[in-house]
Parts: sequence; structure tokens; C-alpha cells
Amino acid sequence: MPYVVGALALLALILGPMLYVRWIMAWHGKERADIPGTGGELARHLLDAEGLTDVTVELTDEGDHYDPEARAVRLSPEYLDGRSITALAVAAHEVGHAIQHRERMVLFDLRLRLARGLLVVDRAAAVVLVAAPLVAAVTRAPGLMAAQIAAGLGLVGLSVVAQLVTLPLEWDASYRRALPTLARGYLAPDDLPRARSVLRAAALTYVAGALLSVLNLARMARVFR
Repeated sequence: MPYVVGALALLALILGPMLYVRWIMAWHGKERADIPGTGGELARHLLDAEGLTDVTVELTDEGDHYDPEARAVRLSPEYLDGRSITALAVAAHEVGHAIQHRERMVLFDLRLRLARGLLVVDRAAAVVLVAAPLVAAVTRAPGLMAAQIAAGLGLVGLSVVAQLVTLPLEWDASYRRALPTLARGYLAPDDLPRARSVLRAAALTYVAGALLSVLNLARMARVFR
């Protein structure tokens, strides 16, 4: 019974923030006739004001993000063309990442390097972990299998590092950049607390992602212990 309670608690800890995020985004994502521009228009304006005229603003169906390789702020249809608090907050947040890139923030560069190798890391980790028992059976060398498992866990651990590096970057993009920007007349004072709740909700998705990565690594370490 304690295991069931613990599992349910962990599930709530991970799924709770995700459900909260969806609710907050939808609640403040309602179209507002009094908002003079769309999220896409705000993103373009802010980028131009920062001298980032070479950064494009594009439509995406793969989640809102800034692509440092393509130098593009990509927004979902409801945020690119939407006139809502959520649309403006998300647009300002992604522009914040473009500014981090221009400033060559140490953590941003670190996350970029980790992201570039993450696909290779994930594939290598999967191959190592799957091949370990077979190699041990053929070579009859348990020590070799242990070394492979340790290597696989180390590779998976890099994804945890990437998640943890992401958290302060998201906080910086939201609270040091996006919120002060919106306060400079892009949103009415009464709407700023709503924008703050949107940005806080967005940050929770990365907290949940980091927690899930840590739990996954702990689970794997326990299985192969």
C-alpha cells in the first residue's frame, strides 16, 4: 500500500503542473479586442527594437520555441495570430531566448551544446543498455556488462543535466526579460499579474520535465544496481 500511495504522489507531482499549465494557458488565452497586436507582431517588434532584425518569426506546430540554429522565434497558430495575454507573454518569452543567444549567456551556450548532442546521446545510451546483456553473455565478462551499464547511465544523466540547465534560462527569459518588457506599456497594469501567472505556469513545465528526468535516471540506476 505505501508503494501505491508513493506512486500516486509522484504521478500527481508530475502531471499536476502539466494540467495546471494547460488550464492557465487556456484561461488567459482568450481573445481580447482591447489588445492592439498579435503575439507574432509583438515578437517582430521586440526583435527589431533589440536590433535582431535577422531573427525571423515563424509559425510552428511543434511547440513554441526559439531555434538558435535557424535564428527563428517559432510560435503556435493561437499565439502567432492571437490577441491574448498568453499570446503576448509567450511571444515576449521566446524573444527573451533570442536575446540570451545574442548575449552569449554561458548557460545558453551550454544548453545549445547539450541539445546538439542529445539525439546522439540518447541513441548511444539505448544501444549501450540494450547490448550490455548480449555482450556479457557472449564474452562471459560481467565486469564488461557493468561498465557498459555505467556508461549508459552516464549518458542518460546528460539529459538530466540539460533539463537542469534549462530551468534558470527559462526563469531569466520570463522574469528578467519578458515580464519587464510587457510592463513597458505592452500590457495594462491590471493584466501584468495575469501575464506573470502564464510565465510561471510555463516554467512549471520545465520543472516537471526535470523532475521526470531525475526520476527516470534513479529508476534505471535502481534496476541495474
